[in-house]
Amino acid sequence: MRQFIAENFPDARGILCLSGKAYRYFRQVLRVKNGDMVAVRMPDGTLQNMTVCQIDEVSRGLELQVCDGKGSITRGTQASEVLKPAFELWLFQFIAKPPKMDVIIRQAVECGVSKIIPVAGDYTQKENASFSNARKDRIERIIREARQQSGSPVNTVCHDVLDLNQAMDLWNENPTEECLAVALYERTDGTRELNSLASSGKKIKKVAIAVGCEGGISPNEIDVLKKNGFLPVHFETNILRCETAALYGIAVMQSLVLRKNECQ
Repeated sequence: MRQFIAENFPDARGILCLSGKAYRYFRQVLRVKNGDMVAVRMPDGTLQNMTVCQIDEVSRGLELQVCDGKGSITRGTQASEVLKPAFELWLFQFIAKPPKMDVIIRQAVECGVSKIIPVAGDYTQKENASFSNARKDRIERIIREARQQSGSPVNTVCHDVLDLNQAMDLWNENPTEECLAVALYERTDGTRELNSLASSGKKIKKVAIAVGCEGGISPNEIDVLKKNGFLPVHFETNILRCETAALYGIAVMQSLVLRKNECQ
C-alpha cells in the first residue's frame, strides 16, 4: 500500500482512529505493529506521515498519530514521490459488462484519471445501463483500493450514468482552448493521425478520451462526439477488448500530451 485514504482528519491531538474494514486491512493484510509508519492522504488531498501508536485487539480499533518521520511501511516508491499530473484527464467509457467496468475503473484510477463518466450507448446492454447507480459502494471501494495501492494523488470521481448527449453537456460546461478530446474508433473512416492531434502551440490542460463498450462506438455516436470537438482516432493495433482499449488509450494520450507540453 502506497498510501491510506482517510475519510476524516485527525482530531485535535493529531490522532486518527480506525475501526471496521480499515482496522482489518491494517492488521490482517499489512500486519502493522506499533511504531510502523504509513503515508495518509487526507480528505483535502494533502499527504501526512503517521505512526501506528495503539492497537486494541479487544475492541478491534487502531490509532494513527501525526508524525514528522519520513519512513514508511511501504517498500519501493513512496506516495510522496508520486507527482500530481500537469493536466486533467477524463474517461468517457461506454458501459461494458460489470466485471469489465470494474477492471476499467481500477486501471483508470491507477493511471491518475480525474473523472470517469459511464455512458449508456447504442451498444450498451440494457441490463448494464444503470451500472454505476446500482453499484456505488463497490465502485467507491475499487477507487479507494486502487488509489491506496498506486499512491495516486488524484481524487478520481466516477460520475452517475449519463446518455451521450448528457455526457457532452458535462464536458462542455467549462470550455477551454487548452483541451484535447479523442474518441477511440475501431473503423478508419474519418480518423486522424495521432501525431497531428497535439499540434496547437498551447499547453494542454484538459484531456478527454471516449472508449466504446463491447461492439465499440456506433457511427451515430461518433457523429455526436465529432460535433462536440472529439477527434476520432484509430490505433494500428490488433483488435482490442474494451478494457484493454481504455488502458491503451489512456497510456498513449498521457505520453503524447506530456511530450507535447514539455516542448512548449
